[in-house]
Amino acid sequence: MSDDREGCYLAAMRILRYRFNSEVELRRKLRSKRFESDDIDVTIARLRDEKWLDDERFAGAFVRTRSNKSVGKRRILRELQAAGVDSDSAKAAVAENLDPEREMEQLKALCVKRMRALARRHGEEWLGTDEGRNKLTVWLLNQGYDAALVQSVIREKNLGHHQSDS
Repeated sequence: MSDDREGCYLAAMRILRYRFNSEVELRRKLRSKRFESDDIDVTIARLRDEKWLDDERFAGAFVRTRSNKSVGKRRILRELQAAGVDSDSAKAAVAENLDPEREMEQLKALCVKRMRALARRHGEEWLGTDEGRNKLTVWLLNQGYDAALVQSVIREKNLGHHQSDS
């Protein structure tokens, strides 16, 4: 085995020691370290054979990690696809590793936390205004939560229209 190939393999192992990577991410990182394409291809194949590189395992771990940080399903899917995991594998990983009840609980907790922050900044009454509701809704959607879930949580928190808007 050439020194370049061994160097590429060792660099890949250092990268993987830090955290799982998708194959696409690892290729990008090795290219940025100026390794030749042939050396990268051989290294990737070897890592796959040795079970160090497995996009499905990466995707599952990624979903669990991001979910634990209160990131919603839609954002997790986007991030997996950006990491080079194909759409079907990403959807399967989310389905297998994301508990809908837990996601709803995280969304509720995140909503309450954000409401407190917005109330401190703008006052409690502001949350009941269209602007306050919209600001909260957009922020929760940006965290990757489904629009229907966000709307139901906001209704549950009694931020819907209570007074008539004449």
